[in-house]
Amino acid sequence: MRSLLSVTNVLGRLLLVVSLTYLLPIACALIYADGTLLTFVFSMAACILTGLLLIAVTRRHRVDLKARDGFILVAMAWTLTAAVATIPLIIHSQLSFTDAFFETMSGLTTTGATVMATLDITAPSINLWRHALCWLGGMGIIVLAVAILPLLGVGGMQLMRAEVPGPIKDTKLTARVGDTATILWTVYLGITIACLLALKLVGMDWFNAICHAFSILSLAGFSTRDASVGAFNSPAIEAVMIFFMVVAALNFATHYTVWRSRSLRAYWHDAEAKGVLGVLLLSCIGCAGYLWMVDTYENYWTALRHVSFNLVSIATDCGVVSVDYAQWPIFVPFWMLFLSSVTASSGSTGGGIKMIRTLILIRQSSRELSRMIHPNLVAPITIGGMLIPNSVVFAVLGFIFLYFMSIVVLTFLLIFGGLDFISAFTAVIACINNAGPGLGQVGPATNYGSLTDYEIWVLSFTMLLGRLEVFSLLILFTPQFWRK
Repeated sequence: MRSLLSVTNVLGRLLLVVSLTYLLPIACALIYADGTLLTFVFSMAACILTGLLLIAVTRRHRVDLKARDGFILVAMAWTLTAAVATIPLIIHSQLSFTDAFFETMSGLTTTGATVMATLDITAPSINLWRHALCWLGGMGIIVLAVAILPLLGVGGMQLMRAEVPGPIKDTKLTARVGDTATILWTVYLGITIACLLALKLVGMDWFNAICHAFSILSLAGFSTRDASVGAFNSPAIEAVMIFFMVVAALNFATHYTVWRSRSLRAYWHDAEAKGVLGVLLLSCIGCAGYLWMVDTYENYWTALRHVSFNLVSIATDCGVVSVDYAQWPIFVPFWMLFLSSVTASSGSTGGGIKMIRTLILIRQSSRELSRMIHPNLVAPITIGGMLIPNSVVFAVLGFIFLYFMSIVVLTFLLIFGGLDFISAFTAVIACINNAGPGLGQVGPATNYGSLTDYEIWVLSFTMLLGRLEVFSLLILFTPQFWRK
């Protein structure tokens, strides 16, 4: 009980930090005079008051967080922040709480799935708010808190471990976790500004450039248009977005190393980066050739343009689209959804299994095949020159099992609710990988607005499960976690 009160106290202070995000849509409402100013002022006040209330009722319970508290705080922070962020969508866009929560959870988890079907005429400040949530969630609101909460007297390592689970998560850029988080956010901000300027340079207006820069760097997939990026019909805009989607899918610690060393050599030494680039390049070339051969497009270069943008977008778990790829031969859309499970690097804003786990599984599978021939073989697993302990390999195997079992169970839950198999399966894949559009009823030409409240809540949980990489959320449902 005492630890829960301490977590609640930290949540209150976290909400005060999150309330600053409302300044962006407030400024936008003033500039565009779109009638949402009072809505966002009220929403910001509600966020601040909620934070102050939580702090007030738990002011005598400020103690150091333990590792277990970090997992509780992460799950509660994402859930509470998404709940508070629904206020503008409920008041101005007149969404139900269920749909509004799905939209804000989708933004914070950088999934990009939407229930809103009138984005072309939605108030600019509402659109900016959706994209600001994406950008905030991109590097993780808890990682942001790690850089800020130490100033408020709360340690950050417990939060970093809960927020960024992974097989090699003890690698730090600095000795202090707060400094590490600050560096990552600085790199994230710098690349976002570069993306914004590049989009403006190739023809976007400032508003759309800001929104899409937020969406691309967070690999979120939200857009200001119902037709997504296809509404702009610009190869130059698509090329810029492809570049920055790939950048966002790589490890941000590697980006910092490249910037600090003033050399691109770090990318070559990063096994994940080579895996990501290799998979994307071969997939784009191969799938474009396939669509050309089956006469989906009249020439190879048109096929390559559309495949490159949409495949990179789905594979990196971004989710913006330029065409209705559900109309392509089914092999390509399913290959894209498969890639969404494995392509993004650890330390990126992408979701899914992550490339590092994929590489470890490949090495482990190869080792087991060799042992069938040579039972006494000693073959340590190395990735990028780094020895991978067996304990990490076992953790990866456990993660993969829970990941696929989660997909199976959640798919059955949606089918039980009446959704067809293709829509249910691809919706779960898209949401657990934080990729956005699926196929069927939730394809790129539609959205999630036609689903029932039951299906919306199942998928809201799925998005959070994927964003916290399964372990960090499911651990809260184990009896061992709650034992003293």
